[in-house]
Amino acid sequence: MICAGIDIGGTQIKAAAFDDEGRVVAQVLASGEALCGNGWRESVRAALSDLEKECGRPLERAGIAAPGLPSRDGRSIRDMPGRLAGLVGLNWTEFLSRRIPVPVLNDAQAALLGEVWCGAAKGAQDCVMLTLGTGVGGAAMSGGRLLTGHLGRAGHLGHISLDPEGRPDIVHTPGSLEDAIGNHNIGARSGGRFTMTRDLLAAVAAGDAEAAGVWLRSVRALAAGIVGLVNVLDPEVVILGGGIMAAGDALTVPLLARMEEIEWRPDGVAVRLVAAALGEMAGACGAAAAARG
Repeated sequence: MICAGIDIGGTQIKAAAFDDEGRVVAQVLASGEALCGNGWRESVRAALSDLEKECGRPLERAGIAAPGLPSRDGRSIRDMPGRLAGLVGLNWTEFLSRRIPVPVLNDAQAALLGEVWCGAAKGAQDCVMLTLGTGVGGAAMSGGRLLTGHLGRAGHLGHISLDPEGRPDIVHTPGSLEDAIGNHNIGARSGGRFTMTRDLLAAVAAGDAEAAGVWLRSVRALAAGIVGLVNVLDPEVVILGGGIMAAGDALTVPLLARMEEIEWRPDGVAVRLVAAALGEMAGACGAAAAARG
């Protein structure tokens, strides 16, 4: 069975068709002007049509990954303030004229499903994913079931609080994990010295002690966040993805060292940390996995 997955981002639409083993059969990308105004919706429809042309047949099963909180029936995004006009409330099964319901997932939830289906956590039943980029996204699975919660907020792992006296983040959480390591506020964390994490890391590599202090505080915050999530969810594996993973050993070496110090390890068993394997196609892959049922 060939299933389509479509990942709708702020700058690009990634659509792909996957076979039963999770291999990409066809792929379509749309970006730039296609995402302006309400035109992005037609771009999604066109991308699905292009996939079907490449596959040489209609694709009955399709899934959508998008930013925001999915509706309780899983047919639309119910809340996503300030981005992608026309996304909230759009019933994708009706819009794409599908006979079989089109599942709609938060993009981070979809990325986790993709990594579990055919990526770095293939076959896992209990896992957590953190995407480290401009902010910190996330998703969690327990007993093979994706956690969504009462209102769909489950998995917003970047908004856990590490400092009750810290500044409120975008959802009013004081001292959040997102604000401790997300690229969006590197300027505030570095006293205005840096505007991008990559510039901070370049200074660290050059032997800048002040920059190293800023970076290590961020990594220690990430370690604290991870062990807190481990204590609550008890995953077998934690998947780390996003642009900050480009830091390589500058991230993983101090992170693993700090985890060694602070993680609760019954019987000496440590949680497994892995790098996400699917890259920019993880969301589309997970959307297709959801469509497979």
